[in-house]
Amino acid sequence: MTLSAGRKLGRYEIRKKIGAGGMDEVYLAEDTKLDRRVAIKFLAEEFSWDAERLRRFVQEAPAASALNHPNIIVIHEIGETDEKHFIATEYIDGETLRARLENGRLPLSEVCRHRPCRR
Repeated sequence: MTLSAGRKLGRYEIRKKIGAGGMDEVYLAEDTKLDRRVAIKFLAEEFSWDAERLRRFVQEAPAASALNHPNIIVIHEIGETDEKHFIATEYIDGETLRARLENGRLPLSEVCRHRPCRR
């Protein structure tokens, strides 16, 4: 599933694809009601009819939204549009953890920058 820039899905307007994983694709979108950028994760079409994968995808949002920590993204909405299941989250611009780790291990000082670490 590739969504083109400008496509509207409910209150969200797609801007561009920003990533993909084993079971999903992630797009940068504009929340037109609240005038903010969001990341929208869609369950890949080939998995949308697999009951177990759909259950895991849908379960991800309540699990993440039950946590409150500066290093965990905020879940704005979980829903379905045009038979596409999605999770809308806050959008954080920057390097992905995967890309950052390609440069080697993170120094302890960087890992602990926002929270005290214990050795």
